[in-house]
Amino acid sequence: MDKQFTGNFADKVREAVRQIPRGKTMSYKEVAYAVGKPLASRAVANVMANNYDSTVPCHRVIRSDGKLGGYNRGGIIKKRELLLAEGCKI
Repeated sequence: MDKQFTGNFADKVREAVRQIPRGKTMSYKEVAYAVGKPLASRAVANVMANNYDSTVPCHRVIRSDGKLGGYNRGGIIKKRELLLAEGCKI
């Protein structure tokens, strides 16, 4: 992701996640790198855990080890369903 994101950290994270295409995922670490804070993967996870904006596809952000991580809009089962419906291989 080459785009420069402006705003505070949480705004940058939400905007970066909006850029993840349908059927693709990024890790919390990759999102942290994308917003210029490579050591902030836990902070990215915190932003996603507190996201209730439906324009932010937070289900597309997963752990670096390939596990899904959490999802505040229906739990891990719902996250898996959404990713599979988008064609993600998980």
